[in-house]
Amino acid sequence: MKITKVTLRPVAMNKVVAIASIVIDDCFVIHDLRVVNGDKGLFVAMPSRKLPNGDFRDICHPICTDARTDIQESVLAQFEAEGGASAFEAAALVLSDEEVSVASV
Repeated sequence: MKITKVTLRPVAMNKVVAIASIVIDDCFVIHDLRVVNGDKGLFVAMPSRKLPNGDFRDICHPICTDARTDIQESVLAQFEAEGGASAFEAAALVLSDEEVSVASV
């Protein structure tokens, strides 16, 4: 398995600093991975949905540790290449300010 493309967009959602999409082997895409700035540092969370009982369940996830490591390393390498946490947090603030400006018009 090879991660052939990683795209990121900044967000301001609690500890989530970016939303990622990855392409695997130029033939399969996974959207809505979350880059989370947790208590022990950055990590990548898989896309999930909220169940009727309030729990969350992953929509998809790696089965083996090597695949999870490959995904996390690829996403976090791109995240750092694009400026890291401070750049994404600043971009998310700009986006939030623009949303407020548009809403008040």
